Amino acid sequence: MNKQQEFTVPQSPLAQPLKLPCGAVLPNRIAKAAMTEGLADDQLHATHRHETLYRRWSDGGAGLLITGNVMIDHRVLERPGNVAIDPAPDLTKGKGEPEGMAQLRAWAEAGTCNGNHLWMQISHAGRQSPRYVTSRPMGPSAVQLSLMGNYARPRALTEPEILDFIQRFANVARIAKEAGFTGVQVHGAHGYLLSSFLSPVTNQRTDRWGGSLENRARFLLEVVRATREAVGPEFPVAVKLNSDDFRKGGFSLDESVSVVRWLNEEGIDLLEVSGGTYEQPRLLGYSGDAETASDGPAVRESTRKREAYFLDYAQTIREVCDCPLMVTGGFRTRTLMEEVVASGETDMIGLGRPLCTDPDTPRDLLDGRIEKTVCHEDHVKLAQRGFFSPASPLMPFKIINVLGGQAWYYQQIFRLADDKEADPDLGLLKAVGAYVKDELSRARRVKKARLIAR
Repeated sequence: MNKQQEFTVPQSPLAQPLKLPCGAVLPNRIAKAAMTEGLADDQLHATHRHETLYRRWSDGGAGLLITGNVMIDHRVLERPGNVAIDPAPDLTKGKGEPEGMAQLRAWAEAGTCNGNHLWMQISHAGRQSPRYVTSRPMGPSAVQLSLMGNYARPRALTEPEILDFIQRFANVARIAKEAGFTGVQVHGAHGYLLSSFLSPVTNQRTDRWGGSLENRARFLLEVVRATREAVGPEFPVAVKLNSDDFRKGGFSLDESVSVVRWLNEEGIDLLEVSGGTYEQPRLLGYSGDAETASDGPAVRESTRKREAYFLDYAQTIREVCDCPLMVTGGFRTRTLMEEVVASGETDMIGLGRPLCTDPDTPRDLLDGRIEKTVCHEDHVKLAQRGFFSPASPLMPFKIINVLGGQAWYYQQIFRLADDKEADPDLGLLKAVGAYVKDELSRARRVKKARLIAR
């Protein structure tokens, strides 16, 4: 063999670009999945902290960054730090710019500085808006969220409100495009408003927006249709959809497959498969309990060993989905990520929590510097086993472990946004205390700002 002959390492499947149906190209197969940031100012506008955070994530090498919830309604938030784009009447007609447009442009510029895509996730919290944000959440029907009394009974939306929200989704997408975001994702998962319309548990309507699956899916499909019309054929429009709600009588895998077939007709560019709601937070790795768990197909043991929460469900959806597929939830090893992309089981790998402490994770995976991402969730618990662990027989301790883990990662996001390094040694209870203090303080300031604005 010639001594000067060069050896080349085969390029990882994760490094391959992905061309979307609209013609846009994602530079690689790793995406930062949406995670709520909680960084908005008291007027619910984007801030310099968004710029700092997303510049770090852009430099981290992911081909696609998806923002956390950007809300279409300032009255009903997922948390008080959400960015909200609440169009005035002239904006719902597709004219003019909202307040905070300069901040959106700065966010978009920072989040695309490495040549990656940055998509705005557009959402309405629906009934999943806590009491310290609103005492009057909204939903398809007056079905209250049962979670430690922290959520008020929602009021059912009227049809004129539904029609207004359809246009709000579309016009927020138009604003995102004008601000420099390179795509949008319609949030139809995790029990938020569009997702709650899909579920027969939370949607008990008898009009054309409830009853049959076709009626329950009408809101989502009309939103996607209006969004496409607002942004044009060459701008990426994605949807995040539950594969299963994981509760008895809820939105099931079979129904999800039917909705995917209908979404095919709307020409979406990427479908992200997830699952669960606040009451069954499978997206956070919580396996649920017998009283509310889905009576659908059990997740195979092989999937649990292979990390990915929703991969088995995604394989069923892959059979009918015409657009590229993204799976988020639990991926940690480069071997598995490369295997499922190479086999065509998914086209994009969604990563969340590892990027809260290690923003360079995508580049490290692509360059082969790491075989496995960080797994702080292995130790961010009240206890590893026993009465106070996530496997506790008492639901409050299960919930505290799940929500405590969320609070821990929120604090890491805040540190990155403040241009600091993560703090892996942060204690769970300390993180919970800081989270609760920040949320309540921010909620008071947002309410005060609303009163002043009136």
